[in-house]
Amino acid sequence: MDRKLILISNDDGIHAKGLEKLIEVVMPFGDVVVVAPGKGESGMSHAITMKHPVRIRKISEEPGLTKYSCSGTPVDSVKLALNKILTRKPDFIFSGINHGSNSSISVIYSGTLGAVTEGCFNGIPSAGFSLLDHDPDADFTLACKYSSKIINNVIKHSLPDGTCLNVNFPVIPADEIRGIKVCRQATGVWKEEYDKRIDPYGSDYYWLTGDFNNFEPDAEDTDEWALKNKYVSVVPIKVDFTSFEALDIIRKWDFS
Repeated sequence: MDRKLILISNDDGIHAKGLEKLIEVVMPFGDVVVVAPGKGESGMSHAITMKHPVRIRKISEEPGLTKYSCSGTPVDSVKLALNKILTRKPDFIFSGINHGSNSSISVIYSGTLGAVTEGCFNGIPSAGFSLLDHDPDADFTLACKYSSKIINNVIKHSLPDGTCLNVNFPVIPADEIRGIKVCRQATGVWKEEYDKRIDPYGSDYYWLTGDFNNFEPDAEDTDEWALKNKYVSVVPIKVDFTSFEALDIIRKWDFS
């Protein structure tokens, strides 16, 4: 009864290497249930499936570890886990390890963080982990080492109500890392471009490309700066979007 129950999900799919590495990191901390999309669901943010059925399938089961594949999004996976799969509320939710960055404004688009914020909505201490490498066979040595340190602290100290963690790892040799930097989200935007192409039937289609534009590259208290300077970035994030500084301003408007 003292063992923790830990739910794991991701957005790269049930067969992603980063998910397998996160499972390895988390298993020493408790009993693990994995519910993850059956295929890649990157960029799904907090999307849920409403127009067609969502299906789950048990992939494997062994002492301390059970895996399920979900036909829906990362948030579908967490919702189904909480409502239909688990026999009790999990003690923690961890998501990742994502193949690719989720720093700065990418937190808004990320399916990895969608799973995390769904846990946060439900009062469950949650954290998402991402490595700045899209290679399906990326080296997760550094990410595993520091994920374990962060997870140990989350389990030991929990998290403030309404707060979850967005953790990103730079792509450098493990012996070059300068440590962990607790920081804020950098201000910036993705400058999207749509590459226009022609399909075999002569119809136009578009392929999304783009680059991240950091509005404050010299700000040393941001996740983007930390990652570029060989730190693991840890950003506490909240799911309350209220602009508290604007409340008094807008209350003074004339609505008559």
